[in-house]
Amino acid sequence: MDRLTPERRSWLMAQVRSANTKPEVAVRSLLHRLGYRFRLHRRDLPGTPDIVLPGRRTAIFVHGCFWHGHSCKREKMPKSRLDYWEPKIEANRRRDRRKRKALRALGWHVTEVWECELKYPARLARKLVRSLSGRATSP
Repeated sequence: MDRLTPERRSWLMAQVRSANTKPEVAVRSLLHRLGYRFRLHRRDLPGTPDIVLPGRRTAIFVHGCFWHGHSCKREKMPKSRLDYWEPKIEANRRRDRRKRKALRALGWHVTEVWECELKYPARLARKLVRSLSGRATSP
């Protein structure tokens, strides 16, 4: 049983953003400090990646652990309405796979950053530099 009224739940779900989220802004800030320049939300690419480095043909998706079904401590399945949430999260995972596959078919390198990775910025910076090094131009 949901502890919120349908109106309050609707309002709460409407607050969930798909672009310019706090994790996404944090990754952009980190990339900028590392010297990389990028474009945002390119609608002409499959899946509208959160961050695009065109010169490196690299697309970065910043995923929330809950919404995209990451297997970390943050990803906790709700206790109520499992008949709704399990298919919803699984559909998100399938869509993510399709987006990655479509981008790779076009010759793009795809990197995923998970919300939980932001807890360790130095480790995330190393991951991003490794992912972007050797890809076309340098920062």
